[in-house]
Amino acid sequence: MKVIYHEDFNQTYCSDPAADSGRIESVYKVIRNSVTFVDAIPAEKEDIAAVHSTSHIDYVTDAGLYDISALAAGGAIQAAMTGLKEPCFALIRPPGHHASFDSSWGFCFFNNMAIAIQKLKRTGMIERAFILDIDLHFGDGTVNLLERSGFVTLYNPSSSTRSEYLKKVEENLFSEEADIIGISAGFDNHLDDWGGLLDTADYTEIGRMVRKASQKNNGGYFAILEGGYNHRVLGNNVMALLEGMEG
Repeated sequence: MKVIYHEDFNQTYCSDPAADSGRIESVYKVIRNSVTFVDAIPAEKEDIAAVHSTSHIDYVTDAGLYDISALAAGGAIQAAMTGLKEPCFALIRPPGHHASFDSSWGFCFFNNMAIAIQKLKRTGMIERAFILDIDLHFGDGTVNLLERSGFVTLYNPSSSTRSEYLKKVEENLFSEEADIIGISAGFDNHLDDWGGLLDTADYTEIGRMVRKASQKNNGGYFAILEGGYNHRVLGNNVMALLEGMEG
């Protein structure tokens, strides 16, 4: 499987947990012998401006975070475009699902998923999209940006049990038709991370369900990294998702 990645994602660009030293490396070390890495390319400003206000772009720029955030957004676009033909994962940061039109929080600056999906739609590559956000935290930014777009269905699963969680994911994935499924892949709901709910094997099952739903739709699918903060298990959880996606 192709994985969009860049060495610049290893840098500690600020003090939040998503930028912790060693986080991206912990994934890279686990998956490096099983995937093909493709260098991320920064998103064009027009792609970012299609989703975010000028004042928000200026805010991110003034904070000294534009370059790394644009690189992450560009990696998401590449993963989405690749995903139309074959499964793809974007090993990127900063994450993005808490970034809205004119604001952001939760370690996010630009909304990588929204930028990628809007790019596909604007260029006529898709008509409909489904976004599955499996991060522990509700992807409010993505909802704010895309819920009223008319061409995107978003689902943020929530449950107190693993079995119910997986059942809800399956029901929602197979109830919709979409040209592409994008996974906002947060891994902070793992048993050994902040959420304490999902087992590593559950990510394989989620990847498998996304693959099967995409096959049903004759569509594509891809995933981008969001949360996940226990470096000891993060790489294995990413690998599990990739195995399910690839089949």
